[in-house]
Amino acid sequence: MPKVLETTSWAVSMKWWSQCIGILGVTFIITLPASAQQVNSANPTFSEHVAPIIFDNCVECHRPGSIAPMSFTDYAAVQAWAPVIKDRVVRRKMPPYFVDKTVGIRDFEDDRSLSDEEIATIVRWVDGGAAQGDPSNIPPVPIFENDVAWTLEDEMGRPPDLVIPIPEPFTVPADGPNWWMTFYSDTGLTKDRWIKAFETKPSAEGFPVVHHAVTSMEFPDGGGGFLSEYALGKTADINPPGTGQLIKAGTRLNWNVHYASSPDGLDHTDRTRLGLWFLPEDEEPENVLIRSHMADNEDLDLPGGEASIRTDGYEFLDKNIRITTFQPHLHNLGTRQCLEVIYQDNRRQTLSCADWDFGWHIAYNYAEEVQPLIPKGSMLHVTSWFNNSETNPWAGDSRNWVGFGQRSTDDMSFSWISYYELTDEDFEEAVKDRQILLNAGSD
Repeated sequence: MPKVLETTSWAVSMKWWSQCIGILGVTFIITLPASAQQVNSANPTFSEHVAPIIFDNCVECHRPGSIAPMSFTDYAAVQAWAPVIKDRVVRRKMPPYFVDKTVGIRDFEDDRSLSDEEIATIVRWVDGGAAQGDPSNIPPVPIFENDVAWTLEDEMGRPPDLVIPIPEPFTVPADGPNWWMTFYSDTGLTKDRWIKAFETKPSAEGFPVVHHAVTSMEFPDGGGGFLSEYALGKTADINPPGTGQLIKAGTRLNWNVHYASSPDGLDHTDRTRLGLWFLPEDEEPENVLIRSHMADNEDLDLPGGEASIRTDGYEFLDKNIRITTFQPHLHNLGTRQCLEVIYQDNRRQTLSCADWDFGWHIAYNYAEEVQPLIPKGSMLHVTSWFNNSETNPWAGDSRNWVGFGQRSTDDMSFSWISYYELTDEDFEEAVKDRQILLNAGSD
Protein backbone atom coordinates (compact mmCIF):
# COMPACT_ATOMS: atom_id res chain seq x y z
CA MET A 1 0.00 0.00 0.00
CA PRO A 2 1.25 3.52 -0.66
CA LYS A 3 2.39 5.63 2.22
CA VAL A 4 -0.20 8.30 3.00
CA LEU A 5 1.21 11.32 4.74
CA GLU A 6 -0.60 13.32 7.38
CA THR A 7 0.93 16.77 7.47
CA THR A 8 0.45 19.93 9.46
CA SER A 9 1.05 23.36 8.08
CA TRP A 10 -0.72 26.57 7.33
CA ALA A 11 -2.90 27.75 4.49
CA VAL A 12 -3.57 31.20 3.12
CA SER A 13 -6.81 31.87 1.27
CA MET A 14 -8.13 34.72 -0.80
CA LYS A 15 -11.41 35.24 -2.61
CA TRP A 16 -11.12 35.30 -6.34
CA TRP A 17 -12.80 38.48 -7.46
CA SER A 18 -13.96 37.52 -10.92
CA GLN A 19 -15.53 34.65 -12.80
CA CYS A 20 -14.19 31.91 -13.07
CA ILE A 21 13.63 22.18 -33.52
CA GLY A 22 14.68 21.44 -34.61
CA ILE A 23 17.62 20.69 -37.16
CA LEU A 24 17.64 23.31 -36.79
CA GLY A 25 14.93 24.81 -38.80
CA VAL A 26 11.47 24.43 -40.14
CA THR A 27 12.24 21.15 -41.84
CA PHE A 28 12.31 19.42 -38.51
CA ILE A 29 8.70 20.18 -37.74
CA ILE A 30 6.97 17.17 -39.26
CA THR A 31 3.26 17.60 -39.89
CA LEU A 32 0.58 15.93 -41.90
CA PRO A 33 -1.30 18.15 -44.36
CA ALA A 34 -4.86 18.84 -43.36
CA SER A 35 -7.39 17.38 -45.75
CA ALA A 36 -11.06 18.06 -46.08
CA GLN A 37 -12.98 15.07 -44.83
CA GLN A 38 -16.55 14.17 -45.60
CA VAL A 39 -19.10 14.29 -42.83
CA ASN A 40 -20.43 10.79 -42.36
CA SER A 41 -23.98 11.90 -43.06
CA ALA A 42 -25.52 14.74 -45.05
CA ASN A 43 -28.13 15.06 -42.29
CA PRO A 44 -26.48 14.18 -38.98
CA THR A 45 -28.65 13.27 -36.00
CA PHE A 46 -27.93 13.36 -32.31
CA SER A 47 -28.35 9.64 -31.80
CA GLU A 48 -26.13 8.41 -34.60
CA HIS A 49 -23.54 11.16 -35.05
CA VAL A 50 -23.46 13.87 -32.39
CA ALA A 51 -23.92 11.87 -29.18
CA PRO A 52 -20.70 9.87 -29.72
CA ILE A 53 -18.75 13.14 -30.05
CA ILE A 54 -20.38 14.73 -26.99
CA PHE A 55 -20.03 11.63 -24.82
CA ASP A 56 -16.38 11.09 -25.78
CA ASN A 57 -15.26 14.69 -25.39
CA CYS A 58 -17.66 16.70 -23.21
CA VAL A 59 -19.46 14.77 -20.49
CA GLU A 60 -16.41 14.35 -18.31
CA CYS A 61 -17.17 17.94 -17.29
CA HIS A 62 -20.74 18.39 -18.56
CA ARG A 63 -22.58 15.98 -16.28
CA PRO A 64 -24.44 16.18 -12.97
CA GLY A 65 -22.14 16.82 -10.02
CA SER A 66 -19.20 17.96 -12.13
CA ILE A 67 -17.77 21.43 -12.58
CA ALA A 68 -19.52 22.50 -15.81
CA PRO A 69 -22.64 24.68 -15.44
CA MET A 70 -24.83 22.42 -17.59
CA SER A 71 -25.14 18.69 -18.29
CA PHE A 72 -24.94 17.14 -21.78
CA THR A 73 -25.91 13.57 -20.94
CA ASP A 74 -29.19 13.47 -22.91
CA TYR A 75 -30.67 14.79 -26.12
CA ALA A 76 -32.97 17.41 -24.58
CA ALA A 77 -30.12 19.02 -22.67
CA VAL A 78 -27.79 19.11 -25.66
CA GLN A 79 -30.48 20.31 -28.04
CA ALA A 80 -31.26 23.27 -25.75
CA TRP A 81 -27.64 24.41 -25.97
CA ALA A 82 -27.10 23.48 -29.64
CA PRO A 83 -26.36 27.03 -30.98
CA VAL A 84 -23.92 27.70 -28.14
CA ILE A 85 -22.20 24.35 -28.66
CA LYS A 86 -21.77 25.15 -32.35
CA ASP A 87 -20.27 28.53 -31.54
CA ARG A 88 -17.81 27.09 -29.00
CA VAL A 89 -16.56 24.23 -31.15
CA VAL A 90 -16.24 26.34 -34.31
CA ARG A 91 -14.11 28.87 -32.41
CA ARG A 92 -12.27 25.96 -30.74
CA LYS A 93 -13.12 27.23 -27.28
CA MET A 94 -14.41 23.77 -26.33
CA PRO A 95 -13.12 21.24 -25.60
CA PRO A 96 -10.39 23.37 -24.00
CA TYR A 97 -7.28 22.81 -26.12
CA PHE A 98 -6.12 26.10 -27.57
CA VAL A 99 -2.85 25.41 -29.40
CA ASP A 100 -2.83 26.88 -32.90
CA LYS A 101 -2.28 24.07 -35.40
CA THR A 102 -1.83 26.42 -38.34
CA VAL A 103 1.66 27.44 -37.22
CA GLY A 104 4.74 25.70 -35.87
CA ILE A 105 4.57 22.17 -34.50
CA ARG A 106 1.20 20.52 -34.94
CA ASP A 107 1.55 17.02 -33.47
CA PHE A 108 0.88 16.60 -29.75
CA GLU A 109 0.35 13.83 -27.25
CA ASP A 110 -3.00 13.80 -25.39
CA ASP A 111 -4.61 16.14 -27.90
CA ARG A 112 -8.15 16.88 -26.63
CA SER A 113 -9.25 18.98 -29.60
CA LEU A 114 -12.01 17.95 -31.98
CA SER A 115 -11.15 16.97 -35.52
CA ASP A 116 -12.34 19.07 -38.44
CA GLU A 117 -14.74 16.27 -39.30
CA GLU A 118 -16.26 16.26 -35.81
CA ILE A 119 -16.73 20.02 -35.88
CA ALA A 120 -18.32 19.84 -39.32
CA THR A 121 -20.71 17.15 -38.06
CA ILE A 122 -21.86 19.34 -35.16
CA VAL A 123 -22.27 22.38 -37.44
CA ARG A 124 -24.40 20.42 -39.92
CA TRP A 125 -26.47 18.98 -37.11
CA VAL A 126 -27.23 22.39 -35.59
CA ASP A 127 -27.83 24.09 -38.95
CA GLY A 128 -30.11 21.23 -39.98
CA GLY A 129 -32.40 21.62 -36.99
CA ALA A 130 -30.63 19.49 -34.34
CA ALA A 131 -32.66 16.37 -35.02
CA GLN A 132 -32.71 13.58 -32.46
CA GLY A 133 -32.79 10.58 -34.78
CA ASP A 134 -33.62 7.10 -33.53
CA PRO A 135 -33.25 7.09 -29.69
CA SER A 136 -32.41 3.40 -29.74
CA ASN A 137 -29.15 4.25 -31.50
CA ILE A 138 -27.86 6.58 -28.79
CA PRO A 139 -24.66 5.09 -27.31
CA PRO A 140 -24.50 4.49 -23.56
CA VAL A 141 -23.68 7.53 -21.48
CA PRO A 142 -20.20 7.10 -19.96
CA ILE A 143 -20.28 6.07 -16.32
CA PHE A 144 -17.97 7.87 -13.94
CA GLU A 145 -18.09 5.56 -10.95
CA ASN A 146 -15.02 6.84 -9.20
CA ASP A 147 -13.70 10.31 -9.89
CA VAL A 148 -10.83 9.80 -7.45
CA ALA A 149 -9.40 6.48 -8.69
CA TRP A 150 -5.79 6.65 -9.86
CA THR A 151 -5.98 6.51 -13.64
CA LEU A 152 -2.36 5.38 -13.93
CA GLU A 153 -2.65 2.45 -11.51
CA ASP A 154 -3.33 -0.15 -14.20
CA GLU A 155 -0.68 1.20 -16.57
CA MET A 156 1.97 1.45 -13.85
CA GLY A 157 0.97 -1.92 -12.38
CA ARG A 158 0.64 -0.62 -8.82
CA PRO A 159 -0.79 2.21 -6.73
CA PRO A 160 1.37 5.31 -6.27
CA ASP A 161 4.56 4.77 -4.29
CA LEU A 162 3.90 7.93 -2.31
CA VAL A 163 0.65 9.85 -1.76
CA ILE A 164 0.85 13.41 -0.46
CA PRO A 165 -2.41 15.18 0.47
CA ILE A 166 -2.95 18.85 1.14
CA PRO A 167 -2.39 19.28 4.88
CA GLU A 168 -6.00 19.79 5.90
CA PRO A 169 -9.47 19.60 4.32
CA PHE A 170 -10.87 22.75 2.76
CA THR A 171 -14.61 23.40 2.46
CA VAL A 172 -16.15 25.44 -0.35
CA PRO A 173 -19.44 26.76 1.05
CA ALA A 174 -22.68 26.34 -0.86
CA ASP A 175 -22.95 30.02 -1.73
CA GLY A 176 -19.25 30.92 -1.72
CA PRO A 177 -17.14 32.58 -4.42
CA ASN A 178 -14.03 31.20 -6.10
CA TRP A 179 -11.07 30.67 -3.79
CA TRP A 180 -7.32 30.48 -4.31
CA MET A 181 -5.58 28.48 -1.60
CA THR A 182 -1.90 28.01 -0.78
CA PHE A 183 -0.88 24.93 1.23
CA TYR A 184 2.42 23.38 2.26
CA SER A 185 2.97 19.65 2.76
CA ASP A 186 6.07 17.80 3.92
CA THR A 187 6.82 14.78 1.74
CA GLY A 188 8.47 12.71 4.50
CA LEU A 189 11.12 11.49 2.04
CA THR A 190 14.37 10.39 3.70
CA LYS A 191 16.27 9.77 0.46
CA ASP A 192 16.39 11.26 -3.01
CA ARG A 193 14.10 9.58 -5.56
CA TRP A 194 13.50 9.86 -9.29
CA ILE A 195 9.90 10.46 -10.37
CA LYS A 196 8.60 8.40 -13.27
CA ALA A 197 4.97 9.54 -13.20
CA PHE A 198 2.58 11.61 -11.14
CA GLU A 199 -1.12 12.30 -10.82
CA THR A 200 -3.17 14.78 -8.83
CA LYS A 201 -6.62 13.82 -7.59
CA PRO A 202 -9.26 15.81 -5.70
CA SER A 203 -11.29 13.92 -3.11
CA ALA A 204 -14.68 12.58 -4.21
CA GLU A 205 -16.64 15.37 -2.54
CA GLY A 206 -14.21 18.02 -3.70
CA PHE A 207 -14.08 16.90 -7.33
CA PRO A 208 -16.85 19.27 -8.56
CA VAL A 209 -15.10 22.37 -7.17
CA VAL A 210 -11.37 21.78 -7.79
CA HIS A 211 -10.67 23.76 -10.93
CA HIS A 212 -6.92 23.25 -10.90
CA ALA A 213 -4.12 22.42 -8.47
CA VAL A 214 -0.44 23.23 -9.02
CA THR A 215 2.45 21.77 -7.03
CA SER A 216 6.05 22.89 -6.87
CA MET A 217 8.99 21.53 -4.88
CA GLU A 218 11.01 23.35 -2.24
CA PHE A 219 14.31 21.55 -1.58
CA PRO A 220 15.82 21.82 1.92
CA ASP A 221 19.08 23.20 0.49
CA GLY A 222 17.29 25.78 -1.65
CA GLY A 223 15.99 25.47 -5.19
CA GLY A 224 13.31 23.08 -6.31
CA GLY A 225 10.96 23.75 -9.17
CA PHE A 226 7.62 23.09 -10.76
CA LEU A 227 6.32 19.54 -10.31
CA SER A 228 2.75 19.08 -11.56
CA GLU A 229 -0.51 20.71 -12.50
CA TYR A 230 -4.01 19.26 -12.35
CA ALA A 231 -6.98 20.69 -14.20
CA LEU A 232 -10.37 19.09 -14.72
CA GLY A 233 -10.11 16.66 -17.60
CA LYS A 234 -6.31 16.74 -17.64
CA THR A 235 -4.74 13.31 -17.66
CA ALA A 236 -1.94 12.08 -15.45
CA ASP A 237 1.66 12.69 -16.48
CA ILE A 238 4.23 10.04 -17.37
CA ASN A 239 7.69 11.45 -17.99
CA PRO A 240 9.09 10.73 -21.46
CA PRO A 241 11.08 7.50 -21.82
CA GLY A 242 14.61 7.76 -20.51
CA THR A 243 13.82 10.77 -18.33
CA GLY A 244 13.00 11.35 -14.69
CA GLN A 245 12.47 14.20 -12.28
CA LEU A 246 14.44 14.43 -9.06
CA ILE A 247 12.68 14.95 -5.74
CA LYS A 248 15.12 15.32 -2.88
CA ALA A 249 14.95 14.00 0.66
CA GLY A 250 13.23 16.53 2.91
CA THR A 251 11.40 18.24 0.04
CA ARG A 252 8.37 20.33 0.92
CA LEU A 253 5.49 20.72 -1.55
CA ASN A 254 3.90 24.07 -2.26
CA TRP A 255 0.27 23.76 -3.40
CA ASN A 256 -1.73 26.40 -5.24
CA VAL A 257 -5.34 25.23 -5.54
CA HIS A 258 -8.15 27.08 -7.29
CA TYR A 259 -11.57 26.16 -5.91
CA ALA A 260 -14.52 27.13 -8.09
CA SER A 261 -17.85 28.10 -6.60
CA SER A 262 -20.25 25.26 -5.78
CA PRO A 263 -22.10 24.08 -8.91
CA ASP A 264 -25.02 22.49 -7.03
CA GLY A 265 -25.72 24.74 -4.05
CA LEU A 266 -24.08 22.32 -1.59
CA ASP A 267 -21.00 22.54 0.59
CA HIS A 268 -18.02 20.61 -0.80
CA THR A 269 -15.08 19.55 1.36
CA ASP A 270 -11.90 18.62 -0.47
CA ARG A 271 -8.57 17.05 0.36
CA THR A 272 -6.67 16.85 -2.91
CA ARG A 273 -3.79 14.35 -3.16
CA LEU A 274 -0.68 13.99 -5.29
CA GLY A 275 0.39 10.46 -6.19
CA LEU A 276 4.00 9.77 -7.22
CA TRP A 277 5.42 6.72 -8.97
CA PHE A 278 9.19 6.34 -8.66
CA LEU A 279 11.84 4.65 -10.74
CA PRO A 280 13.48 1.70 -8.93
CA GLU A 281 15.86 2.88 -6.21
CA ASP A 282 18.91 1.58 -8.07
CA GLU A 283 17.90 3.16 -11.40
CA GLU A 284 18.79 6.63 -12.61
CA PRO A 285 17.30 8.10 -15.78
CA GLU A 286 19.41 8.77 -18.82
CA ASN A 287 18.17 12.37 -18.88
CA VAL A 288 16.98 14.67 -16.11
CA LEU A 289 13.64 16.23 -17.00
CA ILE A 290 13.41 19.87 -15.97
CA ARG A 291 10.19 21.87 -15.67
CA SER A 292 10.86 25.57 -15.45
CA HIS A 293 9.22 28.85 -16.34
CA MET A 294 11.20 30.67 -19.00
CA ALA A 295 11.37 34.06 -20.69
CA ASP A 296 9.70 35.83 -17.77
CA ASN A 297 8.73 39.44 -18.34
CA GLU A 298 8.11 41.26 -15.06
CA ASP A 299 8.10 44.70 -16.67
CA LEU A 300 4.48 44.57 -17.77
CA ASP A 301 2.76 47.79 -18.80
CA LEU A 302 -0.89 47.13 -19.66
CA PRO A 303 -2.76 50.45 -20.06
CA GLY A 304 -6.49 50.60 -19.47
CA GLY A 305 -8.65 50.57 -22.58
CA GLU A 306 -6.05 48.90 -24.81
CA ALA A 307 -7.30 45.78 -26.60
CA SER A 308 -4.03 44.53 -28.10
CA ILE A 309 -0.87 44.86 -26.03
CA ARG A 310 2.26 42.89 -26.86
CA THR A 311 5.05 41.94 -24.47
CA ASP A 312 8.27 40.01 -25.10
CA GLY A 313 10.49 37.86 -22.91
CA TYR A 314 13.78 36.12 -23.69
CA GLU A 315 15.72 33.16 -22.32
CA PHE A 316 19.32 32.47 -23.39
CA LEU A 317 20.24 28.79 -23.64
CA ASP A 318 23.78 27.82 -22.66
CA LYS A 319 23.00 24.11 -23.12
CA ASN A 320 21.60 22.00 -25.95
CA ILE A 321 18.04 21.07 -25.02
CA ARG A 322 15.17 18.91 -26.21
CA ILE A 323 11.79 20.47 -25.38
CA THR A 324 8.97 18.08 -24.47
CA THR A 325 6.22 20.47 -23.31
CA PHE A 326 5.07 24.06 -23.86
CA GLN A 327 2.58 25.61 -21.42
CA PRO A 328 1.70 29.32 -21.55
CA HIS A 329 1.12 31.24 -18.34
CA LEU A 330 -0.75 34.55 -18.25
CA HIS A 331 -3.50 35.98 -16.03
CA ASN A 332 -6.87 37.62 -16.63
CA LEU A 333 -5.84 39.94 -19.46
CA GLY A 334 -3.84 37.44 -21.49
CA THR A 335 -5.19 36.34 -24.87
CA ARG A 336 -2.39 34.51 -26.71
CA GLN A 337 1.22 33.40 -26.41
CA CYS A 338 3.82 32.25 -28.93
CA LEU A 339 7.14 30.48 -28.42
CA GLU A 340 9.92 30.84 -30.96
CA VAL A 341 13.62 30.11 -31.11
CA ILE A 342 16.21 32.61 -32.34
CA TYR A 343 19.34 30.83 -33.55
CA GLN A 344 22.87 32.21 -33.40
CA ASP A 345 22.75 33.09 -37.10
CA ASN A 346 19.61 35.19 -36.39
CA ARG A 347 17.21 32.74 -38.04
CA ARG A 348 13.85 32.61 -36.28
CA GLN A 349 11.54 29.62 -36.02
CA THR A 350 8.08 29.60 -34.48
CA LEU A 351 7.64 26.51 -32.33
CA SER A 352 4.08 26.98 -31.04
CA CYS A 353 1.31 29.49 -30.50
CA ALA A 354 -1.72 29.02 -28.26
CA ASP A 355 -4.70 31.13 -27.37
CA TRP A 356 -5.15 31.75 -23.66
CA ASP A 357 -8.14 31.36 -21.37
CA PHE A 358 -7.47 32.08 -17.70
CA GLY A 359 -9.95 29.39 -16.75
CA TRP A 360 -7.72 26.66 -18.21
CA HIS A 361 -4.04 25.89 -17.68
CA ILE A 362 -3.02 23.43 -20.38
CA ALA A 363 0.31 21.74 -21.04
CA TYR A 364 0.91 20.97 -24.71
CA ASN A 365 3.07 17.83 -24.90
CA TYR A 366 4.93 17.50 -28.17
CA ALA A 367 4.85 14.14 -29.92
CA GLU A 368 8.24 12.51 -29.48
CA GLU A 369 9.19 12.65 -33.16
CA VAL A 370 8.73 16.44 -33.33
CA GLN A 371 10.10 17.56 -29.96
CA PRO A 372 12.18 20.68 -30.71
CA LEU A 373 15.95 20.20 -30.70
CA ILE A 374 17.50 23.52 -29.76
CA PRO A 375 21.29 24.09 -29.92
CA LYS A 376 23.11 25.98 -27.21
CA GLY A 377 23.66 29.63 -27.91
CA SER A 378 20.07 30.02 -29.09
CA MET A 379 17.47 32.26 -27.50
CA LEU A 380 13.90 31.33 -26.61
CA HIS A 381 11.53 34.20 -27.32
CA VAL A 382 8.09 34.32 -25.71
CA THR A 383 5.60 36.81 -27.12
CA SER A 384 2.34 37.41 -25.24
CA TRP A 385 -0.72 39.47 -26.05
CA PHE A 386 -3.13 41.10 -23.60
CA ASN A 387 -6.55 42.74 -23.77
CA ASN A 388 -7.26 45.35 -21.10
CA SER A 389 -10.41 46.70 -22.72
CA GLU A 390 -14.12 46.30 -22.12
CA THR A 391 -14.19 43.60 -24.82
CA ASN A 392 -12.38 41.25 -22.41
CA PRO A 393 -14.87 39.79 -19.89
CA TRP A 394 -11.99 38.96 -17.53
CA ALA A 395 -10.72 42.53 -17.39
CA GLY A 396 -12.82 43.87 -14.53
CA ASP A 397 -12.62 47.68 -14.69
CA SER A 398 -10.74 48.11 -17.96
CA ARG A 399 -10.00 51.77 -17.15
CA ASN A 400 -7.29 50.60 -14.73
CA TRP A 401 -3.64 50.14 -15.58
CA VAL A 402 -2.34 46.65 -14.79
CA GLY A 403 1.23 45.49 -14.18
CA PHE A 404 3.12 42.42 -13.03
CA GLY A 405 2.14 40.77 -9.75
CA GLN A 406 1.13 37.61 -7.94
CA ARG A 407 -2.58 38.38 -7.62
CA SER A 408 -5.10 37.36 -10.25
CA THR A 409 -5.86 41.05 -10.69
CA ASP A 410 -2.20 41.60 -11.63
CA ASP A 411 -0.75 39.82 -14.64
CA MET A 412 2.20 37.67 -15.70
CA SER A 413 3.94 36.53 -18.85
CA PHE A 414 6.12 33.43 -19.13
CA SER A 415 6.09 29.86 -20.44
CA TRP A 416 6.36 26.65 -18.46
CA ILE A 417 8.85 24.60 -20.47
CA SER A 418 9.68 20.93 -19.89
CA TYR A 419 12.99 19.87 -21.36
CA TYR A 420 16.18 17.93 -20.84
CA GLU A 421 19.75 18.87 -21.63
CA LEU A 422 21.86 17.11 -24.25
CA THR A 423 25.63 16.87 -24.57
CA ASP A 424 27.10 17.96 -27.90
CA GLU A 425 27.51 14.31 -28.89
CA ASP A 426 23.94 13.38 -27.91
CA PHE A 427 22.59 16.46 -29.66
CA GLU A 428 24.36 15.59 -32.91
CA GLU A 429 23.01 12.04 -32.67
CA ALA A 430 19.47 13.33 -32.09
CA VAL A 431 19.78 15.62 -35.12
CA LYS A 432 20.89 12.68 -37.28
CA ASP A 433 17.96 10.57 -36.05
CA ARG A 434 15.57 13.42 -36.83
CA GLN A 435 16.99 13.75 -40.33
CA ILE A 436 16.50 10.03 -40.94
CA LEU A 437 12.90 10.30 -39.75
CA LEU A 438 12.30 13.31 -41.95
CA ASN A 439 13.75 11.60 -45.01
CA ALA A 440 11.65 8.50 -44.37
CA GLY A 441 8.51 10.62 -44.08
CA SER A 442 9.18 12.30 -47.43
CA ASP A 443 9.60 9.05 -49.37
